[in-house]
Amino acid sequence: MTGATRVIKVGGRPQLDPALATTLAAAHRATPGSLVVVHGGGDEVSTLQRLHGVVAQFSGGRRVTSALDLDIIRMALSGSANKRLVAALNDAGIQALGLSGEDAGLLLATPVDPAHYGFVGTPSQVNVALLRHLLTGGYLPVLSPVSRSDDRTTGVTLNVNGDDAAAAIAVALAADELLLVSDVEGVRVRGAAVSRLDADEAHQLVEDGTAAGGMAAKLQAALAALEGGVGRVRISDIAAIGASDRGTVLTRVGSACA
Repeated sequence: MTGATRVIKVGGRPQLDPALATTLAAAHRATPGSLVVVHGGGDEVSTLQRLHGVVAQFSGGRRVTSALDLDIIRMALSGSANKRLVAALNDAGIQALGLSGEDAGLLLATPVDPAHYGFVGTPSQVNVALLRHLLTGGYLPVLSPVSRSDDRTTGVTLNVNGDDAAAAIAVALAADELLLVSDVEGVRVRGAAVSRLDADEAHQLVEDGTAAGGMAAKLQAALAALEGGVGRVRISDIAAIGASDRGTVLTRVGSACA
């Protein structure tokens, strides 16, 4: 691998932007063998749920997942969303390879409160050897966060939040940066995007409800990445993929890192 390792997580709405593939392709070309992409696709999942007569339910920014929901999530994330993004990247001249956390035990997860959340997990183990093999070969891994349970005796698939999956992968790779790409320029406080937050400030935004739903989940994932040793975390939009000074930078308390 060459250059600074980056993990970029792309939410569902930014995936609709026709500029995404070319922007990611440029980032890959700038530092080949150093970029991993993780994607979500919540709106697409919700659309498929409605087609199946299911009402999407959320708790703390995370999707409550029944057995039927899990099949729908597999179809939406590991299926259409993953392959659509991979095809666009390949069309842009990049050797992109689509995988899910279920492939080769790429991402294992621990169930989280099954009585409340259903088939939902939090990442516990990353197949770093596989990722490094792909990166060394010059491929751009594009990953769906659908994962397998770390209890191999149960054979259970789990829905893992894409931000959590990206944070776990960034920690496992000792990444220099985790970039969480959303449809907003950065974290908003009193209506304005802020350029920097330390860990205490981010915790406070979640606790007082200023950051709720998906943004709260992003901040929690960002904090987990920082605690795991990731160099820096940013939350921003597609333009931030190619602009290192764009978005909200999260740092450890008292950190002077940019």
